[in-house]
Amino acid sequence: MALAVRPGDPKLYVAEKTGRVISLDPDGGDPTTVLDLSGKVSLGSEQGLLGLVFSPDGRWLYVDYTDTRGDTRVQAFAMRHGRTDPATRTQILSVRQPYENHNGGQLAFGPDGDLYIGLGDGGSGGDPQGNGQSLSTLLGKILRISPDPGGSRPYTIPKDNPFVGRHGARPEIWAYGLRNPWRFSFDRATGTVWIGDVGQSAWEEIDVDPAGVGGRNFGWNAMEGDHRYADREPTASMIPPVYEYPHDGRTCAVTGGYVYRGSAIPQLAGWYVFADFCVGKLEALWLEQDGTSVRHRSLGLTVENVASFGQDARGRLYVLSLSGPLYAITPTDA
Repeated sequence: MALAVRPGDPKLYVAEKTGRVISLDPDGGDPTTVLDLSGKVSLGSEQGLLGLVFSPDGRWLYVDYTDTRGDTRVQAFAMRHGRTDPATRTQILSVRQPYENHNGGQLAFGPDGDLYIGLGDGGSGGDPQGNGQSLSTLLGKILRISPDPGGSRPYTIPKDNPFVGRHGARPEIWAYGLRNPWRFSFDRATGTVWIGDVGQSAWEEIDVDPAGVGGRNFGWNAMEGDHRYADREPTASMIPPVYEYPHDGRTCAVTGGYVYRGSAIPQLAGWYVFADFCVGKLEALWLEQDGTSVRHRSLGLTVENVASFGQDARGRLYVLSLSGPLYAITPTDA
């Protein structure tokens, strides 16, 4: 479901939907169970262990999962000798989920050292509770917090979060108007934020914040992609996607990826790689200087049931399949 790397550690850490985090040795050593939440996670179609990330210093592993009640939990575990220490489990954030779908689950530390958390709109269909456009709920958002699992409070709010001090708004919110941001990532060279936001029934979209400053409204549920949705009135402040594609009988849900910043494939440098879960074709976008338009290309690769992407310290990109395999994107002459 997700992949993370730990600073100074060559291993790949993979989250399994059923609740385990496994470390994989690139040199061929035996896989190791780092954390086992089996029995603590719900296993509906869009539930489970959904995300993981290491703190910038590598001391803590953060996970995002849906518990047996179906609610989102973000927890932190201290690392001890290559495994997590269960005694250090710290509850960072808990969010009630009204339905079983659209749980989000992406975790990422930004260039600022803060933790970003993706949450879907709460589920069902069409966002019946209007969570995407409501600043009073954490659902349908990307959050930004400063976690402190060893301190007196699990997290604090960065003072420059865009809605700090705004009446009726949750100060954790960094961006809103999202249906199910599966997945988002930071371009490690520029800080640009790329978001793959899963559509309702007609359009899939890729959203971008080229400045990485937050506060953007990406339109759901007044808009699906760049198209009006339901009976909500769009506003001028809503940011359209930089790329969208329609449901054509085969496509079904976008899986966001990463901008390639490795050195092994020069032709791919600076391109954002993503896929559709159902079709599995790996595609790429190049963000133009205006920050609002892109070029598009197909990579000529197909992976079944693309659940997520990952990148390591060298910039190599990985593709994770819900069917089981983990793939590395390598040069054709490798």
